[in-house]
Amino acid sequence: MEGLRRGVGSGSAMVLVVLLCFVLVMVPEVSATRFIVGGGSKGWTSNVNYTIWAQGQHFYNGDWLFFVYDRNQMNVLEVNQTDYVSCNADHPLHNWTTGAGRDVVPLNVTRHYYFISGNGFCYGGMKLAVKVENLPPPPSAAPLKSKSSALIPAYRSQFVLPAVFAIGAMWDALVRFC
Repeated sequence: MEGLRRGVGSGSAMVLVVLLCFVLVMVPEVSATRFIVGGGSKGWTSNVNYTIWAQGQHFYNGDWLFFVYDRNQMNVLEVNQTDYVSCNADHPLHNWTTGAGRDVVPLNVTRHYYFISGNGFCYGGMKLAVKVENLPPPPSAAPLKSKSSALIPAYRSQFVLPAVFAIGAMWDALVRFC
């Protein structure tokens, strides 16, 4: 009887795991992007055109900028547009420098952000302007042509992985009880 109770408890746990997997698979994926400023090999350094780099990116609310640089010489300062254009580091809006040379800046407001490096490095190109936008709405579904045949492919992909998990859980429960 005691063995049977343990089996029922583990079966309940298995059902819970299956339900959790089902919920996780069905939740739409939403994730922020972490951009390494300048790209993976360059980082935050002089003699790089960050304007060209930023033009190839789309920055959305919730994304992150990851600055990698020589912590003994450079820094990351957020400034206004006027100080960005003139490379003036005297009155930054925010000093993102943590001293490790690996600073992460959250882009959590939809607006323009302006970053420079002080100590004269801004004049060597260490300046970055990004425009942060809200995520575009998801594309609307195409209208269905035929209700009978078009529904099968549309819903099949949503249930295949959860069904595999459910079958695996039932098989595991069957093997344990028999």
